[in-house]
Amino acid sequence: MTQAYKRGRAGLSLLDPGFWRALCDPTRVAILGWLMAQRSPRSVSEIAQSGCCRVDLSVVSRHLATLRDAGVVEGERRGKELLYRVRNAALVGTLRQLADSIEACCPVSKHEPKGRTR
Repeated sequence: MTQAYKRGRAGLSLLDPGFWRALCDPTRVAILGWLMAQRSPRSVSEIAQSGCCRVDLSVVSRHLATLRDAGVVEGERRGKELLYRVRNAALVGTLRQLADSIEACCPVSKHEPKGRTR
């Protein structure tokens, strides 16, 4: 499978296990949530010092690399620092594609409750 095939119209692919692996770790989800709330690129040290997760700088760096490799975030070098930002359009597009695929496969019945159930 080629990289072009694996990457969907939004730049990420529902079929790429790396995408799901990147999102299944609580620390990466915390980093992702914090980065989204910042609305601007942040350095590894800013993320590590933010308190969003209780791990060392080197661990934050590894988590960011996993998110970057999955296409969820992107890094931009500014001088000696590498600043990370969330690829919002790609992430939203992929999650929307997932919702559309589920609806096409398994339409919601009138009797099924809407929203989250537990």
